[in-house]
Amino acid sequence: MLWSQTQKFIIVLIGALLNAIAMNFFLIPADVYASGFAGISQLVSRITIEFTPFSISTGTLLLLLNIPVAILGWRKIGKSFTLYSFISVVLMSLFLEVLPIKQVSEDLLLNSVFGGVIAALGVGITLKWGASTGGLDIIAMILSRMKDKPVGTYFFLMNAIIILTAGFLFGWEKALYTLVTLYASTRVIDAIHTRHVKLTAMIITKKAEDLKKAIHSKLVRGITTVPAKGGFTNEDKDLLLIVITRYELYDLERIIKEVDPNAFTNIVQTTGIFGFFRKD
Repeated sequence: MLWSQTQKFIIVLIGALLNAIAMNFFLIPADVYASGFAGISQLVSRITIEFTPFSISTGTLLLLLNIPVAILGWRKIGKSFTLYSFISVVLMSLFLEVLPIKQVSEDLLLNSVFGGVIAALGVGITLKWGASTGGLDIIAMILSRMKDKPVGTYFFLMNAIIILTAGFLFGWEKALYTLVTLYASTRVIDAIHTRHVKLTAMIITKKAEDLKKAIHSKLVRGITTVPAKGGFTNEDKDLLLIVITRYELYDLERIIKEVDPNAFTNIVQTTGIFGFFRKD
């Protein structure tokens, strides 16, 4: 257990470092903006420098924006996910302050692509290990627990605000290159983890009751059980169907490996659902 938590902390630390490298070495020097709370922090920091007599660093703003979100997540989601997500934010803020802002390349396209890819590596491995980089991820998790809200709309609106504001204040060329960054990061996160907000897990197992108890003890999700039979062995098995969010994929994978390592699991994208998406 201790080794597992240590591994998770190391992964979160590496993810935070990769995000800070992407920001300080590629995106900030090129005035190309990240997505989500990182992009908002970057944009507000630039606005304070340009239009006010004082300045606030991106790292400080990122931490301040995430504090109320972390408090809400602690109350609504759970301690483990929120704790590691906030640790990720704190580490990223620290690295943003410690690492120098240094321009690696003067080419805007290279900065946009490499900044997006490196940041996405950090986000992807953090998500894969059951945490997040804070901000909108925690908000999306809360919304998915409360109601079946179209979370993608919030991501789109926030990124649209970042792009439009950056374009209006600092020039549309940089805003358009921000789109390149968003596209590159989305593709990489999709390859490492998944960009889909909801997923359906189809689990074929001989230990259905044990798995259901373990899943219900960890996840607030309903499970449908369907009798199944092996095509070659004719053995009686069960098919468990469960719809989860991408943030719960790590916990589900761990539960299946612990309870039934021989289970066959297929994870597919869920484009839409009707009915209740939770278990009270």
